[in-house]
Amino acid sequence: MKEKGKSTFRKIEYHRKESFYLIVRGIEVGIAAGLICVLYRFLLSKAEEYLYTVIDYVKGNPLKTALWLFALALLGAFVSFIIKWEPLSGGSGIPQVTGEVKGYFNPKWWKIIFAKLIGSTVSVFAGLSLGREGPSVQFGAMAAKGVARATKADKTTELRMISCGAGAGMSAAFNSPLAGIMFVLEEIQHTFDKAILCMGIVATITADFVSKIFFGQGTVFSYDTDPLPLQYYWLLIILGILLGVFGALHNIIMVAGQNLYKKIRKVPPWLKLALVFAASGIVGLCIPQVLCGGHSMVDFLLSDHPTIAVMTVLLIAKFFFGAFSFSSGAPGGTLYPLTVLGTYIGAIYGEAVIRAFNLNEGLWDEFVVLGMAGLFASIVRAPLTGVIVVFEITGNMNSLLPLVAVSLVSYAAANMLGVSPFYTTLLEKITDNKNSNEESTKKTGEKILQTYVVPTGSSINGKKISEIDWGKHCLIVSVERNEVPITPKGDTVINEGDELVVLVSQRRFARDRNRLEKIINGE
Repeated sequence: MKEKGKSTFRKIEYHRKESFYLIVRGIEVGIAAGLICVLYRFLLSKAEEYLYTVIDYVKGNPLKTALWLFALALLGAFVSFIIKWEPLSGGSGIPQVTGEVKGYFNPKWWKIIFAKLIGSTVSVFAGLSLGREGPSVQFGAMAAKGVARATKADKTTELRMISCGAGAGMSAAFNSPLAGIMFVLEEIQHTFDKAILCMGIVATITADFVSKIFFGQGTVFSYDTDPLPLQYYWLLIILGILLGVFGALHNIIMVAGQNLYKKIRKVPPWLKLALVFAASGIVGLCIPQVLCGGHSMVDFLLSDHPTIAVMTVLLIAKFFFGAFSFSSGAPGGTLYPLTVLGTYIGAIYGEAVIRAFNLNEGLWDEFVVLGMAGLFASIVRAPLTGVIVVFEITGNMNSLLPLVAVSLVSYAAANMLGVSPFYTTLLEKITDNKNSNEESTKKTGEKILQTYVVPTGSSINGKKISEIDWGKHCLIVSVERNEVPITPKGDTVINEGDELVVLVSQRRFARDRNRLEKIINGE
């Protein structure tokens, strides 16, 4: 028992003096995540290029078209078998990573990478309206897990590396390192952890550097615009409300589509996905702009500046085709497709208000960008990440105030409607599926250190440690207040802003972490 106590003490001391260690780990994670995401981006670019080549080749020829649709059906069946082989490779990838960080899943990292790489590339080649960002987050996390396993990292470090790998994956996908680490803290961790912040910043910057070596340093979307006159800022409130409502509608329809797809039980999964892929082929022949992530839609929007009627048709088509594609469970993300929807909402709104109030035509690009950030905030409920993503992919700081205004209004509007955040809902649906948790029971008795910051308004503020039912498997091992560590005792009073380090058993990690979050956040 004494030896166990000494071991625990040494582990705590080690984690207090790990700055250099975290930087090294961040570099390892960033390189691994960056390289796998670079490979993925390359494969997707080729898949999309060949897709449009095939469409041009078969269009107008009934026999070639029939053969193409049949080939797509076979590819759909193939992807279905891949998902059956590794269930956690289906869908976005972001809720799967969050689930692993919370202790619900423990998949084989190499299996996820292999299955997702093939399944997602094939899905994009088939034209499904899916993006690269969700899979990139999962690739980054699994690459980091592979590094952790190869270097025999302890479980606490492994989970931190997985979180930082997720941020590195987003960084490599969007070329947005700051958004990558903010996404980890705001969407995956839901708390502030200095160790993850340190390792994550290094990992995301390293992954961004690796990505730029291969794809260059240009921003995804460049624009110049005049600032919106202050007397018209009320237009931003209306835009934020519209985006909040649309974001809530997006989440409702996406989840409803998944439920409807699963209710069709008489049709085997391989046949359902085969029909989805064939349907994607038909859509591609009719409206090729809505295929894949949406790069062609953005190019068309910016180069042709279409009419409101054309933009509305494409917006509706992309929205429902995206819901159709994602509901099938095919490997692929939704982040880029949803930002494309946001650009079109912003473009339509901008065109309307510019005409109505005789505003400067140059403001149209501004509304396009505002729509992107606002819809991200309302769907994902990560407004800060949305603002930073848009700032980094545009490289324009002039729109910071309007971006924040629209994002916060959109975020608030979506919350007021009572619709759950998109990835939170997806995680709940995945964790309800016991079959997807195939390896989560294979756990050791190793302890895991978790860090929580007591938020303002927490129900435990002002209470003694002994007055709180932490659970018999959780132990408060450190309290840090104003950068000063305090040895926790039963009569130690917890204050807002305190950083708590909790020792949790891996065997009960998912349950105890969920319990701790509810206790500390006052849910």
